[in-house]
Amino acid sequence: MAQGVNDAVPTQTLDPVQTEAADRISMATQWQLMWWRFKKHRVAGASGIILLGFYLIVIFAEFFAYANPLESEAQRSLLPPQPIHWFDQGQFSPHVFALSGRRDPQTFKRVYEVDPNVKIPVRFFTEGFEYKLLGLIPANRHVIGVDPPYRAEDTIFVFGTDLNGRDLWSRLSYATRISLTIGLVGVALSLFLGILLGGVSGLYGGVIDTIIQRVIEILRSIPTIPLWMGLAAAMPREWPITRIYFFITIIISLIGWTVMARVIRGRFLSLREEDFVTAAELAGASQLRIIFRHMVPSFLSHIIAATTLAIPAMIIAETSLSFLGLGLRPPAMSWGVLLQQAQNIQAVAISPWLLIPAFPVIIAVLAFNFLGDGLRDAADPYG
Repeated sequence: MAQGVNDAVPTQTLDPVQTEAADRISMATQWQLMWWRFKKHRVAGASGIILLGFYLIVIFAEFFAYANPLESEAQRSLLPPQPIHWFDQGQFSPHVFALSGRRDPQTFKRVYEVDPNVKIPVRFFTEGFEYKLLGLIPANRHVIGVDPPYRAEDTIFVFGTDLNGRDLWSRLSYATRISLTIGLVGVALSLFLGILLGGVSGLYGGVIDTIIQRVIEILRSIPTIPLWMGLAAAMPREWPITRIYFFITIIISLIGWTVMARVIRGRFLSLREEDFVTAAELAGASQLRIIFRHMVPSFLSHIIAATTLAIPAMIIAETSLSFLGLGLRPPAMSWGVLLQQAQNIQAVAISPWLLIPAFPVIIAVLAFNFLGDGLRDAADPYG
């Protein structure tokens, strides 16, 4: 039997949830789309949390350092890490055991013995050595400590001590501040130079482009280690730590801006013929305004991703310089300076905890790389 002409024809209806999601995506800004894609990258999110923890230590290094990192004591030289015992007879009672040291008459090594009968309670947010929070506010509170008459410098050794008897955990907290801030400051300077010179090179072209590109090629052709050695030899020995710190930062920045400059130049070459650039020129905008106000924001997400991938190179550069004795020098504290005592394989064999500062370097570099990968994938409009 033939169907009637008035028989109903089934029609497909759109899912309201799918329609709402499509409308939400179509109306989202570039930064919202980037954030939604980034949240799906779980490894990058975890790396961001780890880096946030690192920079909390950078800001509050004195609070996390329970012992004075500059106080040395020959009687506790190369003391191995001593754990904090969190429970006592099934109850939460943080404590450490008292230590006693003696000199072995045969090997002449200092041997430390734990006395389990003497338990020293560990307190949270207790008083310790004085410092200035954020360099301004006088304070003496620390994340952990002990009650008087005991001192944290003589009782708590989470990561052990170095050759001079200084607490390695506290020194590592201060070293984290210097190493990570050098990475940030160095990248900020190289980013500014890269955007400025790369933008001028790509926007103007011609002779200016040729000169800037030849300068980049010359800088990239110079062997890195001999350059560092020459610049380090030029630094006077009597310079204070702060001046050496800024000099090392400038050295790393002057070497690191070339990669960013070439990336920016390539982007500018593709954008300088666009209509919005022509409109800005006709409106009388200056070249700097065109670069920083109109062209750079169009690929700002790419710059952010490239910056997070550049910071690990800065951190490794500072660590390598200080490890080789070409960068920061004692009494400055950085990851490379702390690793100087691990140059001797005999010292490492006897005191393997001197290699502990290498682990923050590895963790921070991996976290920055994973975070950069996540941001790069999120910023990719074709992802």
